[in-house]
Amino acid sequence: MKQPLRKLFSPILKAFESGSDEYVYQPSHRKILIFLSALFFGLASLVLVINRGGDVGYLFPAVVFGLVSFVGLTVGLLGNDRAVAKIWGSR
Repeated sequence: MKQPLRKLFSPILKAFESGSDEYVYQPSHRKILIFLSALFFGLASLVLVINRGGDVGYLFPAVVFGLVSFVGLTVGLLGNDRAVAKIWGSR
């Protein structure tokens, strides 16, 4: 199941998995990335629930939090160690 999803999200993953430089990876980095991405997903959902079709100004933070969550979860769940290290800026 992981390979078809990696192929589907390859445009996102390629940006973070590319490169040949050294990186520092620890398993806790992946866990923290998934946790923070889930937190951003919760924030995006909360903004949408609070808005409930009201002001359009609420849409911008919901989209930003949602995109950050989507990229973080994609890299955290499907990306390799280099991609996770690149998210954190580890070299």
